[in-house]
Amino acid sequence: MLAGFPTPELLKGSDRPDLRVIAEERNIRLISTTPGSFRVRSDGTIDISEDAVSHNTARYQAFVLRHALELASLLDGMPELSPERWIVRASFAASRTAALFYGLDAGSPDKETRKPDWVDLLGDDTPLQQDAINELWPMLRLLLPVPSHVPKQLSGQDLEDLTSWLDRSWGLIGPTETLMATGGDARLLLDPRTGLNHYGCSHRPRPWAITFASSTASSVSERGFAGAEKARQRLQRALIRDDGEVLLAALASEARMFLASYFNLPGEDRVVLAPSGTDCELAALAISLLGAGTRPVTNILIAPDETGSGVPLAAAGRHFADDTARRSKVVHGEIIDGFGFADPENREARTEVEAIRLREANGDAVAPDILADRCREQIAGAIARGHHILLHQLDLSKTGLLAPDEETLENFEQKFGERIDIVVDACQDRLTRERIGNWVARGRAVMITGSKFITGPPFCGALLLPAHWRKRLNHGGLPAGLSDYAGRTEWPACQATENLPQATNCGLTLRWHAAIAEMEAFRAVPATETRMRLERFLREVRSALTECDDIALLEAPVPVRPALPGAWDDMTTILSFLVRAPDSGIRNSLRKEEMTPLGLADARRLYRWLNADLSHVFAANEPERVSGLARLLCHIGQPVAVPSAALGGACAGALRISAGARLVSGEPSHRKLDTDLRLAREIDDAREVIAKIGLIRRHWDRILAVDPLPTYAPLQDVDKIAGNLLKQNGDV
Repeated sequence: MLAGFPTPELLKGSDRPDLRVIAEERNIRLISTTPGSFRVRSDGTIDISEDAVSHNTARYQAFVLRHALELASLLDGMPELSPERWIVRASFAASRTAALFYGLDAGSPDKETRKPDWVDLLGDDTPLQQDAINELWPMLRLLLPVPSHVPKQLSGQDLEDLTSWLDRSWGLIGPTETLMATGGDARLLLDPRTGLNHYGCSHRPRPWAITFASSTASSVSERGFAGAEKARQRLQRALIRDDGEVLLAALASEARMFLASYFNLPGEDRVVLAPSGTDCELAALAISLLGAGTRPVTNILIAPDETGSGVPLAAAGRHFADDTARRSKVVHGEIIDGFGFADPENREARTEVEAIRLREANGDAVAPDILADRCREQIAGAIARGHHILLHQLDLSKTGLLAPDEETLENFEQKFGERIDIVVDACQDRLTRERIGNWVARGRAVMITGSKFITGPPFCGALLLPAHWRKRLNHGGLPAGLSDYAGRTEWPACQATENLPQATNCGLTLRWHAAIAEMEAFRAVPATETRMRLERFLREVRSALTECDDIALLEAPVPVRPALPGAWDDMTTILSFLVRAPDSGIRNSLRKEEMTPLGLADARRLYRWLNADLSHVFAANEPERVSGLARLLCHIGQPVAVPSAALGGACAGALRISAGARLVSGEPSHRKLDTDLRLAREIDDAREVIAKIGLIRRHWDRILAVDPLPTYAPLQDVDKIAGNLLKQNGDV
């Protein structure tokens, strides 16, 4: 990547995983002087000025390198005819991308030594106006390989053209990690204090963190980042050509075609892209309403407390957050336009939601026959009232439970026929692709995501349509309010989708391209090898959890599925467990079956602290810090509320270690390890998670006094941070 560098220390940003992916084999040289901080040569080589890197922070150095890489990439795609317009647009696009990149490191502890004045201007939400363009252009011109081929000043038609282009392209110009955070809701936004989103993960690769969080969400890998980055680079070049929307539509179509092929569906018109599993629920309800005609719909959910938090509202056709993928403000809980009755005097929802519990009050799983009876009663009662039924099969819940079973669903299909729609909530995607394809062929819709087992970035969902669901879209129209959530290019082209907006969801599309990279890598591993790798990891980690006195493993029934050749999905790939509450003056039974577990609030604290660098809690000579255990960043599945008799019926928090597709295909950062060594390292990493749980329990009150936040990367200046925290807490 960095040809001719005397020492890597001269450019600290060069070892960043995100920049390694973007740079690929780019030739980068350090030279004594350039007119600007760098210059891109005509052959694509980047010359970086020693002045730009000497006596500057890693943050600033990374910013210079990112700016140079973006400009070089855009100039690589320059057409031979009329290059002047391309060069000018590329210069401003690269600078905006660099400015947004700089802002992503806002939580960095580095003291800023340099920051160009133009960073705030180009990183703003408002496009540049002509005065600012004229002020910036002489500086940007110095970075080009042949500045004599472009004007020294922009004026007249050139200036008008650039201003107009920036106005219409501004929101789509930016780095991959910024664009991937768009087109979802507030949960995707980065916390500037941590560099992480609501799920404790990042749209940048984070290979130093131990990650077994596929039951919730994972930080993007270098492989996934590269998949999204390639799509983004195509988009940036298309924007310069004024073909951005056309290219985005093509990228969305590519994602839908891939998913259709992956699951052996007839074509992309059987695939609906959606920002999340909850958005998939809304899409499924909309199509079920088309099948219901004028009848109300009874939507039967299985264990909504073990799916997405917004699912019950989406299942009723209501806004499930304060914002949507396409609208900054909606009224949480209000009926979405078109999901209620057509009568303007009747503002009630057309849909009633019934929830079937998966667990009894003591936390035990409900027996399959009892659950089947409860579903049957709800279905029969709703049909008797003249309702159409949308029944969910949950495969799997947050803690790995499956219900109703296959035999029950087959009985319902035979007995109730066209009066019932079945949608499989397979958002965990812990299934063979053949099984999912078979379900769709049999007439069941299936909700999937690329962000759970697949380990793509959070907020990439899809609804797979059986033939009769797809036919419904040829008539009538979707609810008008769905346009706040979905675009036309994410759905099949048909009569029902004509009222959806034309603009493609950029963030969703890039996230899916990241997930597709993970799916391709997972598919490349033979089925027998997939099973072997999963079995080894799960066996060893289950043993480690069982051997720990402070952890009680929650046993989940093995998924019962019809046999398929080469299937691996009859294994429990989510290991859920309770953690013994720290001693607090009341004896906590040493017997696991009698232990007092962490309540939900404390389990959430533990979850955050696992993903935080705790070094500053301990003195430099204490073993917790010397060993490096406190410093480890460990990202696992968010706690799930589980009823606990030991807590008097209140909920404990079940944490989760999960096996995902990346465990099978291998982290790109582990590519030099053979399979045996790599799996041994993954197992050792899981043991480190358990060890850090023990560390946190032993020092609970001490850590609570500091309450450290998770961070994107380990802290750099630990002693300085520790001193500041002591002063903040009044300890010195």
